[in-house]
Amino acid sequence: MSRARRGSPPWVWGSHSSPAAAGGAARARQRGAGGGPPHPATSAAATSALACPEPDAGSDGEARETTDPSAVPASETTSPEPLRIGSILPTTGTLAFLGPPEIAGVDLAVNEINAAGGVLGQDVTITHRDSGDTTTDIATQSVTDLLSQNVNAIVGAASSGVSKTVINQITGAGVIQFSPANTSPEFTDWDDNGLYWRTAPSDVLQGRTLGSYIMECGAQTVGMITLNDSYGTGLQGNIQETVEAAGGQVVANEMFNTGDSQFSSQVDAVAAAEPDAIVLISFDEAKSIIPLLTAKGIDPSTLFMVDGNTSDFSADFDPGTLEGAQGTIPGPFTGTAFQDALATVNPDLTSYAYSGESYDAVTLIALAAEAAGSVDGTAIAAELEGVSKDGTKCYDFAGCVTLLRDGEDIDYDGISGPISFDENGDPTEAAIGIYRYDADNRPQPSRSEVGQL
Repeated sequence: MSRARRGSPPWVWGSHSSPAAAGGAARARQRGAGGGPPHPATSAAATSALACPEPDAGSDGEARETTDPSAVPASETTSPEPLRIGSILPTTGTLAFLGPPEIAGVDLAVNEINAAGGVLGQDVTITHRDSGDTTTDIATQSVTDLLSQNVNAIVGAASSGVSKTVINQITGAGVIQFSPANTSPEFTDWDDNGLYWRTAPSDVLQGRTLGSYIMECGAQTVGMITLNDSYGTGLQGNIQETVEAAGGQVVANEMFNTGDSQFSSQVDAVAAAEPDAIVLISFDEAKSIIPLLTAKGIDPSTLFMVDGNTSDFSADFDPGTLEGAQGTIPGPFTGTAFQDALATVNPDLTSYAYSGESYDAVTLIALAAEAAGSVDGTAIAAELEGVSKDGTKCYDFAGCVTLLRDGEDIDYDGISGPISFDENGDPTEAAIGIYRYDADNRPQPSRSEVGQL
């Protein structure tokens, strides 16, 4: 199938596309004395001479184009059964911080769909279950429960490692698995009967973006601490490839495993390599690793993080601990209009990571069901690529379903970007948000990089 390339929707603000710069000023270093106990409170550390681009998050931008749900025409095709959606999103485990915004995105989409009359004459139902992480079997139990309730699609998991444990169970049952946050490149070619889809871009894009950005900041040498799973090693490989292609060098890459609780050896090895920049690829383990890095005197402005750990640490560390550190999260900045809408389902949200991708996953499933005239998982999957491109642009369920019921082909552009699926269920273009930590250890929007795959 052909793959049309779409431009950025109106809510991708402050977008930039800059080539990596291999050069950089000489690094001024401030070295401590050696010796002392095995894990001293202070050690050799670099005083940052990085010169990253100034923040440019753009404005909160335009509101999405929306349609009055009461104006949506009734469906001429009705289904005897409702569209049943389940979710396996993390409420426990190392990615539990992603659960609230993802669940809120799902619930907001379901509310908007049902306000517009639902799908094929029926309200959509949603059943949430926990995914846990790879140290437990919670995801398998949750999927078994959801399949017993005859769901047509399951949104999740957030973790690529968790999705690998259940993808065959879900797709083998003829049910769509639609992840808002899986970024492992392994899913692109997975034998999934065409039933696995995702709104998050492959880590090929996040890795390229972060690697290029680090080089643009002027780093020449990079140290890495990496989670040893499909997510961590895939992201690490793409960052390293980009850094080396731009003339940089990865001088250390220290691995750890899920469930590990001691990270001193990895931190010691990376600090000893004295890199210009340090990349931390982890999940919740960052809460243990970051204090070890700062105890070594590592300047936080030389620390770069990823979507698995770019979260609010205001309750975990002393003020200023992470000030100047940066991290990437796939997706454009959501803007206040969408955040206000999310507050109607969860007013306590402090993070919005993957909320847009979750919202878009549910909206796309619903639109594809309308296009198929069926809630069957295989029938829905056959329409997902088509509703994401090559038609009249629309930006919410009410507007898009109105076009469908008027006989028009549609191109849904979502909160998370243009999407434009390929035949593998991957979005072919996406934005990567770059966040910079403030003095309260909260990530703030800094820049947005738009790229294509």
